[in-house]
Amino acid sequence: QVQLVESGGGSVQPGGSLRLSCAAAGSILSINAMGWYRQAPGKQRELVAAIASGGSTNYFDSVKGRFTISRDNAKNTVYLQMNSLNSEDTAVYYCAADQNWLTIVRGTPAYWGQGTQVTVSS
Repeated sequence: QVQLVESGGGSVQPGGSLRLSCAAAGSILSINAMGWYRQAPGKQRELVAAIASGGSTNYFDSVKGRFTISRDNAKNTVYLQMNSLNSEDTAVYYCAADQNWLTIVRGTPAYWGQGTQVTVSS
């Protein structure tokens, strides 16, 4: 089993920045890929960004150039730096992890965090 604990959500004005963190614990050696998803009210959950153990990344088109995913393997932690936030980024953000990169990208990871709220509003 893998436990994921997110932190760093909150409220910010348009144009502002936030950094989300996700710490993994448990059977972490089984994890090869981690990612961030988000779900806005009334919308489906969508992949925001993913990162493989080797550092390869994948981003949702609407966040390219604004969000950066990174990981610290020594700390078993993945980060999501979010810049130039706008109201459409408002959502609950979920950390996810899986042994398989494709599973992360396809939206069916084995492990999920509890979610952290990000609100962008003036």
